Amino acid sequence: MLVPLYQAKADFFRMLGHPVRIRVLELLQGGPMPVRDLLAAIEVEPSALSQQLAVLRRSGIVTAAREGSTVVYELAGGDVADLLRAARRILTQVLTGQNALLEELREAEVSSR
Repeated sequence: MLVPLYQAKADFFRMLGHPVRIRVLELLQGGPMPVRDLLAAIEVEPSALSQQLAVLRRSGIVTAAREGSTVVYELAGGDVADLLRAARRILTQVLTGQNALLEELREAEVSSR
């Protein structure tokens, strides 16, 4: 049975819904990284990072290659970096709107005194 596109998109965004996964993807925007560097940058338990890397690998948005005894991860394509940049722009717009509302509320509070 085929999964509707909206369901596939929801599953994709749900897969992205973990802070460690997002941080890994942000770090990999700078290029391939060995697991030891990811561990140092993220500061999580090795087993927790391993679980999250496995989710990203299964989803197909990162790839892993063994270089000797080192496993190096990289983004599977540039579209993931584009998605993260778009998310940053959207968050900036949302937070800017919230800051404007917060300022308006503060001004209203001061004028009501």
